[in-house]
Amino acid sequence: MPVHWTVSHSARLVVAVAKGDVTPADIERYFAGITADGAMAYRKIFEITHTPTALNEENLKTLGERVIYYAQHGQIGPVAIVAASDESYGQARIFAAAARVSRPLAIFRELHAARQWLDAQPLPPSVEPG
Repeated sequence: MPVHWTVSHSARLVVAVAKGDVTPADIERYFAGITADGAMAYRKIFEITHTPTALNEENLKTLGERVIYYAQHGQIGPVAIVAASDESYGQARIFAAAARVSRPLAIFRELHAARQWLDAQPLPPSVEPG
């Protein structure tokens, strides 16, 4: 699976890493997985440096629209995208432009800077399991 993620409920944090050929279906599985885990409102780091340009501009815009859908149906948390390569940085910018919702989103070249920024964002409210 090209997208791997971990959820820390105690820290209200999701860390995801994408590697290799990532498809829109892989990102959809990530969205569905963190939603099922009750973590959509958590702060997120999404590392995409090691993905070739498998996601074209149209796919990135579609995924951005998907984020808007999730935002309309519940709270979504801040996202720090780590994109060290020029190609991944360009992909992150296209996605960010398409995923305009009311939540902080920033793109970084280094994981350390992304984590510092994310740690400065307010924690989402705790959600008690139903």
